[in-house]
Amino acid sequence: MDERLIVALDVPNALAGLEVAGAIGDACGFYKIGLGMLTGGGLALANELKADHGKRIFMDLKLYDIGATIEAAVRGLAQFDLDFLTVHGDPHVVRAAREGAGGSDLKILAVTVLTSLDRADLDAGMMREGDLHDLTVERAARAFEAGAHGVIASPREAAAIRALPGSGLIVTPGIRPAGADAGDQKRIETPAAAIAAGADHIVVGRPVWQSSDPRAAAEAILASLP
Repeated sequence: MDERLIVALDVPNALAGLEVAGAIGDACGFYKIGLGMLTGGGLALANELKADHGKRIFMDLKLYDIGATIEAAVRGLAQFDLDFLTVHGDPHVVRAAREGAGGSDLKILAVTVLTSLDRADLDAGMMREGDLHDLTVERAARAFEAGAHGVIASPREAAAIRALPGSGLIVTPGIRPAGADAGDQKRIETPAAAIAAGADHIVVGRPVWQSSDPRAAAEAILASLP
């Protein structure tokens, strides 16, 4: 099974998530469960998909807090046999998350700059001046130095991040098949372009689960990959 595709189950609750996963079947072996489903049974869904269906799980919580809190939170999450977990890419957060993960197989992925943001959004948030591409690559470099197993970045930065010394996993949201609606994403590319640029995994949500045939949508994405 080609696990480069991660389907984002950005649906309201665990029952809806199971329905989508059932419709996709063996066309996808890797699922993302995000913060929006945490109160809708997200951890229970992760456990069921992992234990009963043999799927890999990416828990996308984008944790951010003081180091002690991050370490405690990740230590607790590491008990759930998850595969990937996101934290913000600030070095102190990454280091604490690695401590919390301990000797588990949980991979810590650091968020660089959200794919729904552009330079104007960073300005509104009083973030440091500079080219968005360069800032993303610099945040990735610092996250790797702090011990991140991988980073979350838009596909437009994937090639530059892949060229960094000591780079690790690159997971790219902001993926839209040709002709698909961009939605709330601003820095997007096609699945094939993201993989060609150096991404290890692409994350696709609405173009799959909103499709009338989620399995066919997932298979079409996989067929387009180089």
